[in-house]
Amino acid sequence: MDYDGVRRRYLKQMSDYTKRNTIVYEATFNPPPGAGPSEVSISLDPDMDAFMQVVHGLPKDTPLDIILHSSGGEAETAEAIIDYLRGRFPGLRIIVPVAAMSAAAMMSMAADEIIMGAHSQLGPIDPQFTIHTNEGWRSAPAVAIIKQFKEAQEDLKQNPEHISSWYPVILTYAPALLQICKDASDLSKSIVAKWLEEYMFSNLVNSTHKAEQVADFLGNYDKFKSHSRRINRNELRKQGLIITDLESDQKLQDLVLSIHHSIKHLMNQTGVTKIVENQIGNTMMVRFVGAVMIPTAL
Repeated sequence: MDYDGVRRRYLKQMSDYTKRNTIVYEATFNPPPGAGPSEVSISLDPDMDAFMQVVHGLPKDTPLDIILHSSGGEAETAEAIIDYLRGRFPGLRIIVPVAAMSAAAMMSMAADEIIMGAHSQLGPIDPQFTIHTNEGWRSAPAVAIIKQFKEAQEDLKQNPEHISSWYPVILTYAPALLQICKDASDLSKSIVAKWLEEYMFSNLVNSTHKAEQVADFLGNYDKFKSHSRRINRNELRKQGLIITDLESDQKLQDLVLSIHHSIKHLMNQTGVTKIVENQIGNTMMVRFVGAVMIPTAL
């Protein structure tokens, strides 16, 4: 099957239809065994180079659509990519064919408008940390790490004899881990609040307050309980975000989902784990074969 030809044809058709630049950024949610973060998540290398490559040749006076499907990654890289794109194009829409989670949800907050289907979702933006335990590497929300340490403190004040139970847990707390967790939580919220104030909420009288409210909502671990929790478009609208239904434009919906499904077939059949591509054919793919990551420019 001509995966590249089919996908590129739909991307070109979408750009012709919307009269906007179009970039797709998609990464698999089902990484192959052994794949690391850079193969499947938002990371400085290779993603910044990829965006620089696919931006090349696009008209600077034309707004940009990003089709975004990602489980997330580094908040700092999301910030760098968005600042680069917003400094180059006069407008930005984020289109979510299925899911934009974590740092990808953060990127969505930099849009003038988010387009979502009834099936689409964003996710919470509370940061996650991977730490080493006696059972191996474990990921945990930053807020949960802080809360567990406070729980240990309170319990040991009242029950010092519980130290043998808490000791293996406390051993996993690297120097400055608690402060790093707090700073990471503050960072993700501050980035989102800044973008909302500057872009989507720029015409609101109370833009600063409203932006901070939304950032607090998205970063509220106590509310969502899980970093993978679905936030649908109705919940986002209640927060004041500008959300357009993908179904309101049937042709756009068909094009977006055709692009997404063609990429899914590509990933299922070829080992590609990430793709960044524009409507004129500039492409960067990451293909994971065994224990080797192969960035490929087409």
